[in-house]
Amino acid sequence: MEFQRKILERSGLGESTYLPEAVLRVPPNPCMDEARKEAEAVMFGAIDELLNKTSVKPKDIGILIVNCSLFNPTPSLSAMVINHYKLRGNILSYNLGGMGCSAGLISIDLAKHLLQAHPNSYALVISMENITLNWYFGNDRSMLLSNCLFRMGGAAILLSNKKSDWWRSKYQLVHTVRTNKGADDKCFSCVTQQEDSIGKVGVSLSKDLMAVAGDTLKTNITTLGPLVLPMSEQLLFFATLVGKKFLKMKLKPYIPDFKLAFEHFCIHAGGRAVLDELEKNLQLSDWHMEPSRMTLYRFGNTSSSSLWYELAYSEAKGRIKKGDRTWQIAFGSGFKCNSAVWKALRTINPDREKNPWMDEIHQFPVDVPKFSAIQ
Repeated sequence: MEFQRKILERSGLGESTYLPEAVLRVPPNPCMDEARKEAEAVMFGAIDELLNKTSVKPKDIGILIVNCSLFNPTPSLSAMVINHYKLRGNILSYNLGGMGCSAGLISIDLAKHLLQAHPNSYALVISMENITLNWYFGNDRSMLLSNCLFRMGGAAILLSNKKSDWWRSKYQLVHTVRTNKGADDKCFSCVTQQEDSIGKVGVSLSKDLMAVAGDTLKTNITTLGPLVLPMSEQLLFFATLVGKKFLKMKLKPYIPDFKLAFEHFCIHAGGRAVLDELEKNLQLSDWHMEPSRMTLYRFGNTSSSSLWYELAYSEAKGRIKKGDRTWQIAFGSGFKCNSAVWKALRTINPDREKNPWMDEIHQFPVDVPKFSAIQ
């Protein structure tokens, strides 16, 4: 308990994050029935708001993708959605499990490819995690970390390839880049669901996590860079690479200025240490990091859905202007780093939007205390 208290004080999470009822009860009541209740509250709540905002009828949805790493019941989560909303019988349904916090962008990438093959379609993507059956009740410190970071939350995203939807769409998906380091044993084992010494199940976070994340990010941005960076930055990056590899010059790796390519950054709110490291490595300002830090503070690490809370924060602040480019970056077990690039098709008016931040956006940003890392 003392260890968890110290971690919580330094985690970057505030006092208003959400946990499911089963965990908050005394004594706790983790069971399948409660886990289903949590899943239904998150999924159906998000979908109801989405359908209300877009006026799309459930029968019009042709593709459904649900991602949740740690809760995979039978019937599946996607089947629960189909049953609740009475979706059509020929819907293309996918349920992604065990793919970590970056699964949301994997779902977006999958939806992109399916929409390329199925014209005149809607794709519904639901990203979430489930806490009820995955709260750790043991004493292994590497597993207790997840109790201090992960919180309840989810997002529903509707994608369309219909020309008639262009005028009312918020964003255009420009690029998706996926990097998977699962072939490397150290990368593969740095986030693992397993039993501790007394048989209690939890998610173990390795001390190698930050190093692995940094290496995977480098690979991802090496692929993404040529797609988005101006030619001047590409030439500097290439010249440094040639100098190091072929001319054996002692040069520091050149980190491109991604602020020239993007106006907004949505970095997965995995924890304060992750955000600190990316802020330093990508040379971002407090303003660029604000959506990620405030999402971690207000909602905690909601796994694959955190990127959408961050984008909603920028919308609620009135930051999104027509033509703005947003880079979403997510990390996940396996180990994976995935990117998505979006272009705003119109200026988002916060007075006409409804999202989780609207009732309290005037309170943000808040000052989050900074602490030195815990050994």
